[in-house]
Amino acid sequence: MELYYVEDDENIAGIVKEYLEQKNIRVTLYNTVSEVKGALKKHVPAIVLLDWNMPDGRGDSLCQWIRGMWKELPIIFLTVRDDSHDIVLGFQNGADDYVVKPFELNVLYSRIQAVLRRTGNVAERYLSCDGIIVDSYRRTVFLQSEEIELSVSEYELLLCLLQNKGKIITREKILERVWDAKGNYVNNNTLTVTMKRLRDKLRQPPCLKTIRSVGYRMEDTV
Repeated sequence: MELYYVEDDENIAGIVKEYLEQKNIRVTLYNTVSEVKGALKKHVPAIVLLDWNMPDGRGDSLCQWIRGMWKELPIIFLTVRDDSHDIVLGFQNGADDYVVKPFELNVLYSRIQAVLRRTGNVAERYLSCDGIIVDSYRRTVFLQSEEIELSVSEYELLLCLLQNKGKIITREKILERVWDAKGNYVNNNTLTVTMKRLRDKLRQPPCLKTIRSVGYRMEDTV
């Protein structure tokens, strides 16, 4: 299981990371809001831990931004701010739990487990690449926070590429998965036209690459 922890205090971040990784949770640390936003646009973890005060922004605003993009992604605040107003504000902005520093590491771990029992591992439902985000449960597609309407074949094509991000998918494999498996047997031209329409709707994303005479690959460009 993967966890993102947004914390500018390196000492606290290191202690939490070491403890949670002993519990088989892979922890990636970020010390600015901009860093974790960039990371989330590429890959969604199972859960996010947030501090409140960051060098380039506030945790409550970040929480609200995350909730707007990934409605079910679990978020827990980890902060010294113990005023009831701040706690209420944290929940109002979308937090699933609120832990006040100082805290016991075993208690934090228990709170993480409790949240995940309620939400499940939502990382499996969200697929992303350079700001293109697919919610595979709701079958919705977003580009930089804007919802994009796709046809069924366009959506299935995008989903196929994202589920194999970083890999070359041959044209034959795409035809088999997107059309043949549903009993719709089409030719190569249909794939070419569908890909063109998809690229147009996604505003010619650089992360969607053509591998000449072979197929396509989606990969993060930054």
